[in-house]
Amino acid sequence: MTEPSILLLRACLALLAMPIYLLSFLGIWEPFCKKVFFPFFLEKLSAVHERKAKKHKQELFHNLPDFRSPSGELKLLEIGTGCGPNFQFYPPGCKVTCTDINPNFQQGLSRSMSKNQHVQYERFLVAAAEDLHQVPSGSMDAVVCTLVLCSVQDVNGTLREVLRVLRPGGAFYFLEHVAADRSSWRYFWQQVCYPTWKLVFDGCCLQRETWKNLEQAKFSELSLRHTSVALPCTPIKPHIIGYAIK
Repeated sequence: MTEPSILLLRACLALLAMPIYLLSFLGIWEPFCKKVFFPFFLEKLSAVHERKAKKHKQELFHNLPDFRSPSGELKLLEIGTGCGPNFQFYPPGCKVTCTDINPNFQQGLSRSMSKNQHVQYERFLVAAAEDLHQVPSGSMDAVVCTLVLCSVQDVNGTLREVLRVLRPGGAFYFLEHVAADRSSWRYFWQQVCYPTWKLVFDGCCLQRETWKNLEQAKFSELSLRHTSVALPCTPIKPHIIGYAIK
């Protein structure tokens, strides 16, 4: 399909979403999205994603205990905690510091914490992924980031912060949706949906090739594979999963 086809379909989608574009123009949509719509949507999406990605996450996080510090503690920082869907996969006694740029996930987060009392919750920080200055350098044994790098302002800046807060030998765990193959129909629809999707879903980008950022970051080891986690009625399917060691 040609570029004019993409532009035409983008315009049709924008017409369907015209009320949201109008609210955005008036400065109403962003605060409503952050406070009401996106926390509600993300909790529902997380439930669907968890059903499809549970086995992937069990496999991903199974070696987290290997990264305990010499004292036996496992200090973990989760970037973009959202409603806390990952807590169930963390080992007992793990000390978790939660961060998110959006402070409006408290209801869902509290529910997840109450269901996962095997984890010790240290604190919740309102912070952008690219600026974790409240977290001391070299203070974390592990950092976790799932379905977050799609919406950060600066992927490379986020990875620099991950490397800063990790102790030497610490691990960064990730599971992210990414761009489809450029020759595929899915990539075509990602291009069509991109502008409206990003507006409606609080900055989420459908076409990021995040594996390239990870390959270029200064980790000493990188274990990364491409996989599929299809979300119904969306152009999201290709994912990357793995961990990197500082």
